[in-house]
Amino acid sequence: MIRGVKGSLLAAVSLAFAGCAATGASSGTDTKSASDEPAAVAAKPVKFNKDPYPSTYKGYPTRLTVVKGVTIFDGEGGRIDNGSIVMSSGKVDRVGGSDMELPTDADVIDGTGKYLTPGVIDIHSHLGDYPSPSVDAHSDGNEATGPITAEVWSEHSVWPQDPGFTRALTNGGITTLEILPGSANLMGGRSVVLKNVPSRTVQGMKFPGAPYGLKMACGENPKRVYGAKGRMPSTRMGNMAVDRQTWAKAAAYKKKLDEGKAVDRDLAMETLAGVLSGEILVQNHCYRADEMAQVIDMSHEFGYKVSAFHHAVEAYKIADLLKKEGICAAMWADWWGFKMEAYDAVPENIALMYKEGACTIVHSDDANQIQRLNQEAAKALAAGRRMGMQISDEQAWTWLGINPARAIGLADKIGSLKPGKMADVVLWNGNPFSVYTRPEKVWIDGALMFDAKDPKRRPVTDFELGQPGEGDVK
Repeated sequence: MIRGVKGSLLAAVSLAFAGCAATGASSGTDTKSASDEPAAVAAKPVKFNKDPYPSTYKGYPTRLTVVKGVTIFDGEGGRIDNGSIVMSSGKVDRVGGSDMELPTDADVIDGTGKYLTPGVIDIHSHLGDYPSPSVDAHSDGNEATGPITAEVWSEHSVWPQDPGFTRALTNGGITTLEILPGSANLMGGRSVVLKNVPSRTVQGMKFPGAPYGLKMACGENPKRVYGAKGRMPSTRMGNMAVDRQTWAKAAAYKKKLDEGKAVDRDLAMETLAGVLSGEILVQNHCYRADEMAQVIDMSHEFGYKVSAFHHAVEAYKIADLLKKEGICAAMWADWWGFKMEAYDAVPENIALMYKEGACTIVHSDDANQIQRLNQEAAKALAAGRRMGMQISDEQAWTWLGINPARAIGLADKIGSLKPGKMADVVLWNGNPFSVYTRPEKVWIDGALMFDAKDPKRRPVTDFELGQPGEGDVK
């Protein structure tokens, strides 16, 4: 997403090294010997803290909880009718059918006629960086002062009081979300993965141990933003040239680090070196099939991997290539035509990607759409079925479950209801692919964060307190 921004360029931070001169004894003459020269000081490699703003998220109190008699979509394509789940100490303890042994000392919830899924994961959100209300003072998602701003971190703009977080939780069952910088720049900065929990600080929301991402963008946005300023890039070839030159610089910087050589600290190069070492995942805004293919070629040239293409309205044209490369596509159900690179979309895009066997994801990029990703997935599922593709409800839930977890490097922790994983769970009051269905209860790490039937479990941000309609879920 690209939005307007009013701001100034942040001052660069540099790390200086100074040497100390040795002072020799006076000889009473003007003649200096070699021993009188300052002693050479060996340069020392930079050792920087890779996690200077660590997560302080600790979770919330939990209770041994059982939901029984419920239809379960496990997030990996499995389904259990008349199933049960046990949540213990913040984890999924076990999942099974009606014959599974259940603890006798647990809080028991009857899920008859209801559905249970993993918490919904949105890997493309700008909540907190473009919070509600949407005013210029809150426009903090695009550092549109240069086409390469890999040094900025989206978490440093996140406002934890954004009412969008609680609406995403209560209306959409969103338990995890990746907050990305906007798409004005070729390299817009680092993304951050958040737990959707109340917090006074962004560190209190940060998903412990989650990899950072690098937001990249190709196509119309960067060339339009900087072409309008009379700067490079103003064309798609300019986009590629600036990207390649930057990756070449990053590769040289990383080589010095790997060799233990001294370098001046460069925050942008640190991020890009993290990408080249595989520690930071590339999340690439890209619409057209030909451009995605070019970006893949560029990734081969410089030795990095794209984790996911975002928006990817022409993913259906290169689904086989994306499958071969192991690259996910995070897509809308039916947004198209708002600019030329979004023109050649088809409503079957998501279903075609899935049937090819590629990693398929439904994302939002919007503060309203994040509240109904289940319905967006339902639209994509219906389009596929109209085309004759046999995709079950439980298979389609992978688009909101294990696949987005994979794209953000957290498939071992979230995205499916498997024993040992975090108990991020949503109980829906009906089939989650129905427009009439809403979350009834939402757990994060086994803690009940929302209960539609309990006013005390309807979270409200500090910003909303005292506002008209305080606490309303809309």
